[in-house]
Amino acid sequence: MRRNIVLIGMMGAGKTAIGGELARRLRRPFADTDAEIERAAAMTIPEIFARDGEDFFRARESEVLGRVLATGNSIVSTGGGAWMRAENRERIGAHGVSVWLDCDLDTLWHRVRHRPTRPLLQTADPRGTLERLLAERGPVYALADIRVPARRGDSIEDTATRALDAIRAHDPGILEGQ
Repeated sequence: MRRNIVLIGMMGAGKTAIGGELARRLRRPFADTDAEIERAAAMTIPEIFARDGEDFFRARESEVLGRVLATGNSIVSTGGGAWMRAENRERIGAHGVSVWLDCDLDTLWHRVRHRPTRPLLQTADPRGTLERLLAERGPVYALADIRVPARRGDSIEDTATRALDAIRAHDPGILEGQ
């Protein structure tokens, strides 16, 4: 079974957009764990957070991630907090290669500031919250197999090309037959 390519990083880093482009180019299935969770719960992520809390959401996220990874050979976009759980990092490592879309604070803020669908940013100081999350998560994201810079002016195609080049350099076998 070929291994999954799993995109990790902060909200707004472009995991879903880049993941969709990678899936198209590589002719592989694409799974967005946030979309899978929403579909299974018949609720939006903000609704899940409001009704059941973050801990409940994170548990469902781990379940969905395990199910998606078990199919193999997919491009997987994870939620920003998924990589923070050790069990998820272990699962991803066992079933795929992790690709961190590394984005700076200004770029992230530009992309998420007008989006009310980010429950963790529903605070009195959303930019400050984003900055704190980035500072907390950055060192853990750095544990990923591959780091790909995701910059504000880059197109989806440019970032996807950089990701493919980085994946090829890290593990050429994962793209065999592509």
